[in-house]
Amino acid sequence: MPALPLDEAGKYVAGAYVVFLLLILVYVAIMAGRLSRLERELGELDDAVARRTPPSASSNGHDPAERVSAREGDR
Repeated sequence: MPALPLDEAGKYVAGAYVVFLLLILVYVAIMAGRLSRLERELGELDDAVARRTPPSASSNGHDPAERVSAREGDR
């Protein structure tokens, strides 16, 4: 004999599915918000790099490409 009669258990099963679906929708909404924020920040960084004037190699004695590779090594 089941713990609940099948005619009463149906509403609990449906409720569990609804709660699970709501959790999935909340998770997707949070991830979409994080993705849009990340895309916006990457766009701002891209704009900042595009606006930046390249420093002259003679001003500090270093090749700008060397600074980029040095920064990547810090990660």
